[in-house]
Amino acid sequence: MKMQENGNLAVLVVDPNPGMRTSLQNMLTLIGIGKVEYAINANTAIKQLTKRAYDVVLCEYDLASGSGEGQDGQQLLEDLRHHHLISPSTIFIMLTSEGVYEKVVSAAELTPTDYVLKPFTVELLSGRLKRALERRAALLPAWQQAAAGKLREAIRTCAEGEKSQPRYAFDFARIRAELYTTLGEHQQAANVYRHIMTERPLGWAALGLARCMVALDQIDDARFILDELLISNPRLMAAYDLLARCLEAEGEQALAKKVLADAVAISPHVVRRLRKLGEVALASGDLEAAEKSFRQVVSKARYSEFRDPEDHVKLVKALVTRGSLPQASGVVRDLERSLRGSPAAEACKSYASSLVHDKTGNGGAAVAELQAAVNAVRASSGLSPSLKMEMARACLDHRLDAQAADVMMTVMHDAGSGVTVDQAMGVFNQAGRGDLVEGMGQQLKAQAQILLGVADEKRNMGDVRGAVQTLLEALHIAPTNLQIMVATAGGILRQVNELGWDHPLGQTAGELLDAIRAQDAQHPRLQTLVEEYQAARRKYGIAA
Repeated sequence: MKMQENGNLAVLVVDPNPGMRTSLQNMLTLIGIGKVEYAINANTAIKQLTKRAYDVVLCEYDLASGSGEGQDGQQLLEDLRHHHLISPSTIFIMLTSEGVYEKVVSAAELTPTDYVLKPFTVELLSGRLKRALERRAALLPAWQQAAAGKLREAIRTCAEGEKSQPRYAFDFARIRAELYTTLGEHQQAANVYRHIMTERPLGWAALGLARCMVALDQIDDARFILDELLISNPRLMAAYDLLARCLEAEGEQALAKKVLADAVAISPHVVRRLRKLGEVALASGDLEAAEKSFRQVVSKARYSEFRDPEDHVKLVKALVTRGSLPQASGVVRDLERSLRGSPAAEACKSYASSLVHDKTGNGGAAVAELQAAVNAVRASSGLSPSLKMEMARACLDHRLDAQAADVMMTVMHDAGSGVTVDQAMGVFNQAGRGDLVEGMGQQLKAQAQILLGVADEKRNMGDVRGAVQTLLEALHIAPTNLQIMVATAGGILRQVNELGWDHPLGQTAGELLDAIRAQDAQHPRLQTLVEEYQAARRKYGIAA
């Protein structure tokens, strides 16, 4: 690398060893990199990456220095990618020793840019950085176009890059396939992956093709691809995850659990896979496996900035169902002690306590804890819809009708929950409480009208994006209301025209226009909205 080209690079070194930090600083200085900051563990790295972006992250794998406490480099990378704290263009290089081969395999699953085995020289590090920077420079225009919502332009850039820069042809092809997937064009993405596989049998391409088959509802084809892939590449861990998902979709819970257990045995460091194994085991009635998995999740996530108190609730459920009440009480105390302070943790603690009291036959205490959980839900954000629906069912079991309705209202008001109004109302119908459904329906209708007024106020104040978010909330709780459908489609098109194309919103607008046409093909605003939609697609190069 030319030293003058490195002066503007910002590097974050994540390493608990002061001697290694000094050594890396010296190496980076020798190759002209002066903007270097340090983190001694995963938590401090996350805090720094939350505040600013870095061009390069050099991360030690064994962040716990052999103690087994705290996150390792792989778990950190998992959090960073999952919570979008590093962009696709961030260069993430894992530093590790030859003695931890299994851990390197796990890290490779999470696609660091590269890894460097210790000990290494300044020449080796310089060479790896040079290679990574050259790759980033080649791919950056496509990444930038994608980030700006110019997906068609990014696809064209990738297609040109495959021809003009054959060294990165597979990288460009991979990005192009992922862009087609983002656009919902799964057949086009599948064609790209198939072409790649005719050139070279790359595991990620086969995995991408299998994902396309799942999206196209061709589950048997996906399973065939994944079975073949795992024979040839038994350490491609994401293939196990997708195969388990296919098996779940076909109702084969026991097989899904076995596939996830096999994956965990090979790569035991990924918290989300452990969590999924626990959930599948719990659903299939394998309480021992569920308890084991959730214990590991709680233990491994203990040092993460993104701990989820719901993991404690799931562990309590497994223990309570097994009749291990003293242990379940201990987990509740650990939750209260280690995650005290947030409304979400309070809600989980109270709900978990109610499960224990229910099992011991202490109905009064269970009711009191459920009421406390509902109060905490009102003040919290981030709780999963599934947990809230579970709480609502528990409230109905204890005749806490108002509390059940309150919890379900928070689900129905969350446009991003993935839970439809019909699914939410199904909780009450399944409990034989149709009397509550009618009242809640009237309440939702009134609230949707209020949200329309709020959206109008935001639009008049120039807050176009805020108006659309409010309209989407109204649409979520009144999805078939023609007035709201028309207002939401119009609001989205105004935002797109003023602020640029947003693919998910554009897709929603198209779906809304189809729904409006199906409900009232002669609606006076329909044709105008259709013309605006088509003009916006042409303006931003979205039309095929």
